[in-house]
Amino acid sequence: MHKHSIRSRKSAQGFTLVEILIVVIILGILAAIVIPQFTNASEDARKSSLTSQLQTIRSQVELYKLQHRDTFPTDTGAADGAWEWDRMTAKTDEDGAAYTGAPGQTGPFGPYLQAAPKNNLNAKDLMTSAATDLLAQSVSEPTAGWIFSEATGKIWATGKTGKMYDEATGAEVP
Repeated sequence: MHKHSIRSRKSAQGFTLVEILIVVIILGILAAIVIPQFTNASEDARKSSLTSQLQTIRSQVELYKLQHRDTFPTDTGAADGAWEWDRMTAKTDEDGAAYTGAPGQTGPFGPYLQAAPKNNLNAKDLMTSAATDLLAQSVSEPTAGWIFSEATGKIWATGKTGKMYDEATGAEVP
């Protein structure tokens, strides 16, 4: 009887190595199932935010054009000019020049955006131009966050690799 009481004390002291390994394996399996779901949700939220950001930029560019005699916020006002975020983030007169409030100066219009928007897929705010319709071609600009189509006047986002991001599919154009 004395031996039996010793055995019960030893087994009550803690878990065996096998029991601990089984618990660790079960936790690993659960983590492998749950973690990818959080990753997908985060990526989906980023893409949804980008779509909303694009809608804002597009509508503000249209408002800029309406108030500035159908010109774009570029250095020349034409679609093929160099993009200038300053025209979207500051007050301007109807010619697109910075509004100072001087006597006789018309305006002010804007600002249309608080700051040059950063693309949340690649953290870039540079706007680059493409001479053709972007849906018909693959565009690769690794330094740009946004692409402006001179042919259509549309604005597109770039993905992580700098290629055009297609909002409909949620993928980059190959």
